[in-house]
Formats: sequence, structure tokens, C-alpha cells
Amino acid sequence: MTSSAAALSLPRAAAWRQHPLAVRFTPIVTVVAALMVVWYIAAVLMNLSLVRGGFEREEAPYTTMELIAGTMEAERPLLPAPHQVAGAFLDGVFGYAPNAPRSLIYHSAVTLSATLLGFALGAGLGIALALSIVHSRVLERSLMPWIICSQMVPILALAPIFIVVLGAIGLQGLLPKSIISAYLSFFPITIGMVKGFNAPEPMQLDLMRTWSATSRQVLTRLRWPTAMPYLFASLKVAITISLIGAIVAELPTGAEAGIGARLLAGSYYGQTVQIWAALVAAAVLASGLIALVGLAERMVGRRMGTRA
Repeated sequence: MTSSAAALSLPRAAAWRQHPLAVRFTPIVTVVAALMVVWYIAAVLMNLSLVRGGFEREEAPYTTMELIAGTMEAERPLLPAPHQVAGAFLDGVFGYAPNAPRSLIYHSAVTLSATLLGFALGAGLGIALALSIVHSRVLERSLMPWIICSQMVPILALAPIFIVVLGAIGLQGLLPKSIISAYLSFFPITIGMVKGFNAPEPMQLDLMRTWSATSRQVLTRLRWPTAMPYLFASLKVAITISLIGAIVAELPTGAEAGIGARLLAGSYYGQTVQIWAALVAAAVLASGLIALVGLAERMVGRRMGTRA
């Protein structure tokens, strides 16, 4: 009876390993579990001297297990444990009203507004530059080197300059942060769309000329459909860079709201758990934005007949 039950369990186990959900999520779960183990070990090692010093100042006897437990619950750890970060993140999301100054939803919404505006500006600029470059050899030779050079200076050095210059001409608040986001996000869209617009084969372009197609018809009937995969791949990169730009733009301004403001406040007061919770909020926000771009890609793909 035992051997037959074991024989039945083996095919079931093999079938579960071949299940689409298991095939899709097992590698992700494995990597995350390994990272959690490494994170906990690093938290113990980095916080050990800090907690040991606290016990020694109290001049109270302690055991190794108490020392390890202390590294997991330190108030201001050098490296917070995963459960501390998760607790601070959940408290910031659910522990306050959405419009409260300590709510991560409130700060994420402030950063999101600058991100989306900057992303829209960067996408429009990137596509316009790509169209200009594709249709003009002169612009390709003159603009492309400058577009590449524009990304060689670190944004941390440029952000204060942007803020000061834009503030001097009366632009404050949301728009300067959006311009910095647009400055970062236009680059991958420009490069990707230039590649996409040039993706049609010479034979396809010759065929369009044989049919006496105008430049506009070549663009709408051939270049745009061919460039769609490149567009959405570029948008996924650009939306995350736009978020980074919005966060970086909040740092030199001393903003009171936004994920960058939470990072600054945590840095000023030594609240490392708060810093990590804000980073998790930024990661969740970036994941959601990429998912929205992916959803738009699937919708456009179905409409164009390229996806089921």
C-alpha cells in the first residue's frame, strides 16, 4: 500500500513541476528566497556590533540568541531586516490616511504626478526627434551625437542646475521635476524609435515607392507598425528612468513631499528603516508602471492582430 501511494505521488509531483504556474514562478521564488537568506545574514553581521555595544553599556548578561534577536529588532539598524522593512512599508501604506504627511501613498502620488508628466514630455520629444532623424540625413548626423552626449553627465550633477535655472525664470513645483524626468526618459525612446523606424527592409520600402506611396503613407502604413515592438520596449525603460528622475529632482529642492523627500528625511534623522520602506515604495510604483505599459502593449498588439 505504501509503495503504490509513493508511485502515485511521483507522477503528481512531476505534473506539478510542469504546471505553467510552477514553471513561471519557481525561478522567481527561488531567487527571492535566496536573496532573503543573504539579506538576513547580512543584517545580523552588520548590526551585530551595534547591538553588542548596547548590551555592554547596560552591563547585563546576554546570550547569543538574544544578540541575534536584537539585530533583527534594532531601532536604528545599519541594515534593517526584511520583516522590519515590510512592517514599515505596510504601516506607511495602511497605517495612515492616504493624504497624511506620513503616508507612503501620499508621497508616492506626488512623485507619480511628476513621473507621468515627465514621461509624457519625454515620450513626445523622443518620438519627434526620431521622426526628424529618420527623415533627414543632416539631422541624423548633427543631432544624434548630441543626443548621446546629453546622457554622459550624471543627473545628480545636472538636477541642481536645472532647479536653479528653472526657478530663476519662475518655473517651480511640479514642472521642474517633470523636465528632469523628461530629460532622462527621452533618450531610450529616441534611440529605440530610430531603430524601429529604420527596421523595414529595403525591399518593403521599394515596394511602397512602387505603389507611389507618399512619405506620410510610408510612415503610417509601414514604419509605425514595424516600430511598435521597439516603442513599447523603449517605453518600459523610459517609465522607470522617469521615476528615477522625479525622485532625484526632489533631492536638491528639499521637497516636503514625495519619495525623494522621505529618503531625505530618513537620511537626516538616521531612520534607515524609513529609507528602505521608501525604496520599496519606489520599486512597487515602478513595477506598476511597467505593468501598465505592458498592458497597453498587449491591447495594441491585439488590435493590430499580432497577439492572441
